[in-house]
Amino acid sequence: MSIKDITVIIATFKSEEKVKDCLNTIDSSCKVIIVENSNNTEFKKNIESQFINVDCVLTGRNLGYGHANNIGIKKILTKYALILNPDTTVHPQALNNFLKTTKKINEFAIMAPYIQEEKSEKPINNVPVSTTNVKGFAMFFKVSEFKDVGFFDERFFFYFEEIDLCRRLINKGKKIYLVPDIQITHQGAQSHNKSINKEMELSRNWHWMWSTFIYHKKYKGFLLSFLIILPKLVSAAIKILVYSIMLNTEKKNIYYQRLSGLTNAIIGKTSWYRPNV
Repeated sequence: MSIKDITVIIATFKSEEKVKDCLNTIDSSCKVIIVENSNNTEFKKNIESQFINVDCVLTGRNLGYGHANNIGIKKILTKYALILNPDTTVHPQALNNFLKTTKKINEFAIMAPYIQEEKSEKPINNVPVSTTNVKGFAMFFKVSEFKDVGFFDERFFFYFEEIDLCRRLINKGKKIYLVPDIQITHQGAQSHNKSINKEMELSRNWHWMWSTFIYHKKYKGFLLSFLIILPKLVSAAIKILVYSIMLNTEKKNIYYQRLSGLTNAIIGKTSWYRPNV
C-alpha cells in the first residue's frame, strides 16, 4: 500500500491564492483532483501546468462544497479519498500515517485529524478515538463504505453537509475516527481570495442559517425545527432594526442575510443564494 492508493479532492471557488499553498504540501506522487466551482479555464490551465499530479475539473458554475466534492469522488479509482479544503496544509507524514492507521483499523468510513480546532490537544496515549462526526476540512474516506449511504447531500450548498454525512454513516453502523498521528492545519474561512471577503461573509451567513434549519428539518420534522431556530429568527430581525438605527450598514446586511437564509428555508426554497463576485 502506498500514497498512490489515495486521491486527494479539493473543491475550490476563487481560491487561487490559497490552493497552491495547499498543493505544495501534498506529495507529488499522490493524485489530486481539484473541482473548481466556475468555468475559469485560465485557473485550470495554470494549476495543471504547475502541478503534474493535479487534474482540474471545471463545474461551469458555483455548485457548492458538497456537490463539487461528489463530482471529484465519482472520478477517483483509488481505494481511499482525502477531502481537503483549499486553506489547509498537510504535514509531510500525514498521508503515510493515514495508510498506517488503516492497517490498525480496517473497519472505518472516515478518519480525520484528532486536532479539529486550535484549542484541542492530542490524547496522551496517542490512540485513535471513535467519534460521531468530524469537521469537513480534512476527511479520509474508505470509499467502499459509502456504497449504501451515498456521499454528500447536494441540497446543502455550504455548511452541515459533513455533519449530515457523518450522521447517515453512524445510523448505518459505520465507524468514524479521530487519529492523533494525523496533522493537517486548517486556517478556517480563508479558502477564497481576500478581495472577496465581504461578499463571502454575507454568503456564509445566509447559508449557515439555511442549512441549520434544513438539517434539523431532515431529522426532526418541521415543527420542532422551527422551534429550535425561532430564537435565531427573532434575534436576526431585532438586530436588523438595531443596526439600521445605528446606521451600521455592514452589520445590518449580515443579519439581513441570516434572516433571509432562515425564511427561505422555512418556506421551502432551495439554497439559491450565491456570492456576488
